[in-house]
Amino acid sequence: MTPYSGDSKPSDELDDRVAELLANEAYLGHPLREALAEMMERMGQQVSRLERITQISDRYQSGVQERVRNLSRRYDRQIRTLERAISISDRYQSMLNDLNKALREASTHDLLTSIPNRRLMSERCRIEDERLAREEGTYSLLTMDVDRFKLFNDVYGHDVGDQVLIELANSFTHSLREYDSCGRWGGEEFLALLVNADLATASDIADRMLANTRALRIRVGEDMLQATISIGVAERAPGEVYTDTYKRADAALLISKQTGRDRYIIADPPSS
Repeated sequence: MTPYSGDSKPSDELDDRVAELLANEAYLGHPLREALAEMMERMGQQVSRLERITQISDRYQSGVQERVRNLSRRYDRQIRTLERAISISDRYQSMLNDLNKALREASTHDLLTSIPNRRLMSERCRIEDERLAREEGTYSLLTMDVDRFKLFNDVYGHDVGDQVLIELANSFTHSLREYDSCGRWGGEEFLALLVNADLATASDIADRMLANTRALRIRVGEDMLQATISIGVAERAPGEVYTDTYKRADAALLISKQTGRDRYIIADPPSS
């Protein structure tokens, strides 16, 4: 007989008592004996059903738990795969950013001197023109050219000529205020954009550039080379765009060259 737990007494003890009563011949013919035997039979059948249901439930629970464990293992594998994919994607994105940065740098900076190239300087001058179309202010342009630069290439070779340009570019950059720009305009010619600088300020900066260039020493083997530059200075006139101002500065640079070099010349104002 299957244990019956519906009473506070142990089921085995109750079963034994009932079995004893049903086996006792003294109760043969008793009107309740047959009903008790039938009840015990039905109860046994119910217990058997419960046991089968319990077994089915246990197998179901076991199956569910196994499926949950399988899903958990698959989820963990997918998470690890996703983490690896994210890590690869991050590295790829970082490489892509570095490449884009290098491409932007190459397209806007001079490969030899690492200062802004003509394209970037033109863009910055154009932005200044747009700013001055909206608000008051001014700017000045300095055009600088290395005096007798061809001699460096002819006497010492192009490598030394390149070294001279690099050293001069560094000197120009350090001669400017922090918000000014200096770029290589082409060959041995450079352009400086001096924001909100009138002719007095631009002249001070031109003087500083000349002095720093004269003080510069470029070592080539046992020799120490010196260079000088000529400068043209022009302040933007009302209504001008940077190309107009540049032409006047470049004309002043030519005069500087023609009148002895190693000096700056202030451009004439535009003719009315």
